Amino acid sequence: MGELNFSRILKRGLLYPTHQAVVDLGNGHEANYADHIARVSRLCRAITGLGVSPTDRVGVLAGSSHAYVELWQACLAGVAVINPLNTRLAAEEYVYILNDSATEVIFVDATFAPVIASLRDRLPHLRTVVLIGESDAPHDHGYEDLLAAQDPGALPDEPDDDAPAVLMYTGGTTGLPKGVVLSQKAIALVVYRSQMSMLLTPEHRYLAFMPMFHVAGIMTWALLVPTGGCVVIVPAFEPSTVIKAMKEHRITATAGVPTMFGLMFHHPDFDPAAFADLTLLGYGAAPMPEALLARLMALNPKISFYQAYGMTECAATVCSLTGHDHKRGGDILKSVGRPCIGVEIEIRDPQTAEPTPPGDVGEVWLRCDSMLTEYWNKPEATAAAIVDGWYRTGDAGRVDAEGYLFLADRVKDMIVSGGENVYSLEVENAISTHPAVKQVAVVGRPHEIWGEAVHAFVVCEPGSVSEEELSAHVRSQIAGYKVPKSWTLQPDPLPLSGAGKILKRDLRQALL
Repeated sequence: MGELNFSRILKRGLLYPTHQAVVDLGNGHEANYADHIARVSRLCRAITGLGVSPTDRVGVLAGSSHAYVELWQACLAGVAVINPLNTRLAAEEYVYILNDSATEVIFVDATFAPVIASLRDRLPHLRTVVLIGESDAPHDHGYEDLLAAQDPGALPDEPDDDAPAVLMYTGGTTGLPKGVVLSQKAIALVVYRSQMSMLLTPEHRYLAFMPMFHVAGIMTWALLVPTGGCVVIVPAFEPSTVIKAMKEHRITATAGVPTMFGLMFHHPDFDPAAFADLTLLGYGAAPMPEALLARLMALNPKISFYQAYGMTECAATVCSLTGHDHKRGGDILKSVGRPCIGVEIEIRDPQTAEPTPPGDVGEVWLRCDSMLTEYWNKPEATAAAIVDGWYRTGDAGRVDAEGYLFLADRVKDMIVSGGENVYSLEVENAISTHPAVKQVAVVGRPHEIWGEAVHAFVVCEPGSVSEEELSAHVRSQIAGYKVPKSWTLQPDPLPLSGAGKILKRDLRQALL
């Protein structure tokens, strides 16, 4: 039995029995670490009592809450493999995922209980539905009833470090979702890496507004436990709700997708005072526009910034741009940082898989022990993604002489116009520096002569800026062939995934 399992991390919370562990703003629940871990222990026995074995999948389809945190921690304590479902999927996608994973037990809240009830006759493996909270929707057990029926006791025996811990389905942007299998070791290593970089303390009060089905939610259910810090949960991201919570609860740490911070900045209720107590701000999961980062850094000199670069297939963070890096400033702020301890990175030609010359752009390959074990039931996809122990990320980038990784684009998002490679991230950064721009996304538009032409979707107030003004602004910063040839200026926000990423697939479809 090794130490790289989540149960070992969870037990450390018992060092802080009287420290406030969880505050759920959705339902008013509060608990210190002694009471919180006691609830997790009861939940472990309740799940086992439902006939679940440590290798069985337990689904969760719900909004963020203290119960979701408890489910993450109970499953990761070794009683089941958690299968957190994206709350933004269509009914057919839920049918596919639950059947593909052979999930037998699922926890749902009042919003999603009716969805599962309507699909239940198409889910032959599903035998038990547990309801979080109150609802008239059909269910088999109530969450609190299950916990109340269990006697207090210790956490179960620690799982093996290599045991499967998480089955997390990717967004399915290029076809059917793929189930990523992550081990106990993968989760534990990411907790250790992140803690080494962020140095959380018992005094930190962390506001969680990232969806808990996303691997980036590790801050919510894992990273505060070994330090005795407190997690304050909002049920879902809404700019005014987050701004209010940050101010009223004197939040000292938070993290999110850059789009979320952009929406907060441009919201009528935005108040710089909400950031007055903040000492740590993390971001990742999508590129941070340079102009937005500059505005965030100007808010409060006490804030230490942390950028995490990673992916579901590696249990989140593999590179980090630390607080020290942000203070240093300069060109490295355009990077996603350097590999975390234990992570190796190579830049290779996406066609030949051979290493590229130093400084050249290629596909990012990486190797680490937090890498996925496999794609569930997809041996061909696993073999294509994992080559000789290296994971092909699908991201395009380069590494400078100091080891900082600069992303150019997703390989599939690169625009090839007239034989020239145009990286959408570079164009988006240039556009975002215009003060009228709230959101931006750049995609390739089919063109009969050039193959693809650069097209920009920009969210701004009507009449606040023209296409001509934006073109001139961008042309002053980047080469002419990279300047968008066409524009869509709109007041409505761009389409987002459940994790807050802009859905470029939908934008491309709109241009056809």
